[in-house]
Amino acid sequence: MLNENFLLVGALLLFVAVLAGKAAYRLGAPALLLFLGVGMLFGYHDFVTFDSYEFAQFIGMVALCIILFSGGMDTNFSEIQPVLASGVVMATLGVILTALITGGFIYFIAPYIGVEISVVLALLLAATMSSTDSASVFSILRAKKQGLRENLRPLLELESGSNDPMAYILTVMLVGIAASGAELDWQQAMITFIIQMSVGGVLGYAFGRVTVWIINRINIRSNPSLYSVLLLACAFFTFSFTTISSGNGYLAVYIAGLVVGNRRIVYRNMLGTFFDSFTWLLQIVMFLALGLLVDVEELLQPDVLYMGLAVGLFMIFVSRPISTFACMIPFRDFTPKARVYVSWVGLRGAVPIIFALSPIAAGIEGADYIFNVVFLVTIISLLVQGSTVSAMANWLSLSYEMPDKTFKLTVPDHIRSEFSEIGVTASMLHNGDTLKDIRLPGNTLVVMVYRDNSYFVPKGFSKLLPGDKLLVVSDNNEELIQQVQALGIKHIHKV
Repeated sequence: MLNENFLLVGALLLFVAVLAGKAAYRLGAPALLLFLGVGMLFGYHDFVTFDSYEFAQFIGMVALCIILFSGGMDTNFSEIQPVLASGVVMATLGVILTALITGGFIYFIAPYIGVEISVVLALLLAATMSSTDSASVFSILRAKKQGLRENLRPLLELESGSNDPMAYILTVMLVGIAASGAELDWQQAMITFIIQMSVGGVLGYAFGRVTVWIINRINIRSNPSLYSVLLLACAFFTFSFTTISSGNGYLAVYIAGLVVGNRRIVYRNMLGTFFDSFTWLLQIVMFLALGLLVDVEELLQPDVLYMGLAVGLFMIFVSRPISTFACMIPFRDFTPKARVYVSWVGLRGAVPIIFALSPIAAGIEGADYIFNVVFLVTIISLLVQGSTVSAMANWLSLSYEMPDKTFKLTVPDHIRSEFSEIGVTASMLHNGDTLKDIRLPGNTLVVMVYRDNSYFVPKGFSKLLPGDKLLVVSDNNEELIQQVQALGIKHIHKV
């Protein structure tokens, strides 16, 4: 009966979590917050017992590996290229500055709260919370069909996808120092950082290229579902081999995913659907497990409560803004409003909680206190920042409404042509209002027109109206984009 009961409770938890995720979209709150809430609710008074920190850390490691790989696959390199420099600086120097500023604040206020904490433990507590989690931000923006100006979306996606390795390196380094009782060696720390990032970056790119070669060369088309298993194995191998080789596995899987996602591979659509679903499953399981671990009564202890509130508000209003504005000084393309918004979207998510499990696994004194503070800071961040992501973008005039895509197609991967959706404007019809009057590249064909909730296949003499949506197929999408922009149309959407 034990196995049956486990499956019953697991199914119930997943079902409630999915309902909570749906409620999160409607309320404009991060789904992560409600997933954690479900775990805390079922763990209250040991309704569901789960107290294995080691197993929770393993779940977190697996989940982060796939989340970062999938995030890399979903990232269009052409979109992040204009913000590559600023994103890398935010993901490295920004994390270090956040950890140092927050660590100094924790060490300063600890005596006033009645907590004895060393410099190393103060920095360790800060390091676990130094990375951001913007995945929940974009789930809110997409649910509200909200876009961001000034290339902020690719910047935040790049930062959130690549800043976990830096926080992980800081956390592991400080855990080792706290466990051994040695003094903080900044020179050795810098050497470790360079080795981990270099090895992680090189192996991530190499394994990404090898993964593309394997996926395209191996012939298992008799059972296409096995391609998902193969890609999953490549992601896990990239992470584990890089970690064994003294590199940063999290950076490696993100870069490998970035390489795979920006090259042609067979069954891309099927692989993307699989990894999207699998990523959501792992996120739900991870958040539920972390919620089950926490003891609500310990969170409400005065020393935890006061420290969590103070650190949470300090990170939101002081350390994150300072590190953001300092890192973005060399990049003059961003307006002050954009910099304010980037500083506001520095959400803490599941990653800090997972990193906070490392001190517990290492048996460091005071590790439980660190875990509880990090958990409380995460909740505060999600409540204050997560629930105002959309409102802040509107208030700073950085948002715009993203139009729905009228045409939704699944195109076989071997077809080289690309389908796009174009909205007809008055300027587009200045030479005439029939299809033959529109100047499009010779290798482009208008396949279908959408008007007033109906579709029709156009002919050369078909009359077009402003507001019509055209489904266009082209062998040279770049030429099509240039031609369409010359007609006064700024936005063209890939189908």
